[in-house]
Amino acid sequence: MRHLLICLCVLAGSAWPALSVAQGEAQPGGTIAVEDSAAQDAAIANRIRDILAELEGYGDITVTVNSGIVTLRGTTLDSAAAQRLNDLVGRVQGVVAIRNEIRETTDVVERLNPAVERFRARVVQFVAFLPLFLVALAVAGVITLAGLALARLAQPWNRLAPNAFIADIYRQILRLAFIVAALVVALDILGATALLSTILGAAGIAGLAIGFAVRDTVENFIASILLSVRQPFRPNDLVEIEGDTGKVIRLTSRATILLSLDGNHIRIPNATVFKARIVNYSRNDELRFVFDLGVAPDTDLARARELAETTVQSLPFTLTTPAPSAWVQTIGDSTITLRVTGWIAQKDTSVTLARSEAIRLTLLAFDKAGIAMPEPGFRLIGGPPAGASVRPTAATPPSEAETAVQDVAATAEAELESMVSSERATLKGDDLLNHAAPEE
Repeated sequence: MRHLLICLCVLAGSAWPALSVAQGEAQPGGTIAVEDSAAQDAAIANRIRDILAELEGYGDITVTVNSGIVTLRGTTLDSAAAQRLNDLVGRVQGVVAIRNEIRETTDVVERLNPAVERFRARVVQFVAFLPLFLVALAVAGVITLAGLALARLAQPWNRLAPNAFIADIYRQILRLAFIVAALVVALDILGATALLSTILGAAGIAGLAIGFAVRDTVENFIASILLSVRQPFRPNDLVEIEGDTGKVIRLTSRATILLSLDGNHIRIPNATVFKARIVNYSRNDELRFVFDLGVAPDTDLARARELAETTVQSLPFTLTTPAPSAWVQTIGDSTITLRVTGWIAQKDTSVTLARSEAIRLTLLAFDKAGIAMPEPGFRLIGGPPAGASVRPTAATPPSEAETAVQDVAATAEAELESMVSSERATLKGDDLLNHAAPEE
């Protein structure tokens, strides 16, 4: 038995140091003074109360200290203020632990009092700054009015700008520049220039968002500016834009207005006009008309070409320079196609009527000269008797009335020009076309 007790003591002695170490690790670090007294606790409490008295929002906090353990009770406006007290009280010498029993108040009056105080302070501050604010407002008003008055002057801007539309853009830019300058000066007087970067940043973000939202409108506006500076057409020009043909009535800040050959209005957005392929038929007075004629395969092609050129050349409305011409265009199974061209002065001659009359008189000349037109060929089984003629009988020679040249004056074109001029006479400045502007 004695040996057993000795063994147990040895085992207990070997385990005791490990148990002591484990208990030591579970205890808090640092040292606690043994010499504590009520006087020291009172000094700590008075020190904490003095600190809280100098801070706002801690008037309802009570502090008690016992053996260096600080107990905080009361209410605050928010829980974050209560948590900040832990860091503050922990810095007081002699504090061993903190028991924070502060609650967030739910009293309506207590929670509204700080807001009322802040509002009252802002009112007092505004009244104090009111004279300075009025001075800043007066200076900004003077600068803005000066910019508006300068923008209203027509003479300098009409000289600088190629047209009224660009002049109006110059005026808008000048007004905006003076307004921004007035805002900068006013904020500088108030000592709030840092606010300008916030305003400009917000304006930039808003402008970017608006730009994406109205991208088509902005594109159309920029195209209007470019078209007004370099004008590809003039009023009454006959143009073709994206397959639409008509006389140009006006160019507005949004669209180009055409009068079709049928008398209808065609409105094309300027963004489309700026990117489109534009054919201007009126820029050059000389205009070529083209038509094709088919002849039989056994025709003397040199004689047919010469006759076609001579016939077109003899017409009173065709020009000698450039001279008419004709050539073999295509060869088919039963026909050969000749292409014939002629030139006219389109201000005096209708290209449609001129082409029609040239075709009619060339056909008469071919018929008179015995140049046959191609006819459909058929293979007949058990064909006609031997020696029978399969060619048509000769046609009757044309009379002098048939060979007389008809009137091809550009009457319809003149009427369209009159309609365009009448519409332009009623315009009230909403037109960007200017004869003095450069031409493309």
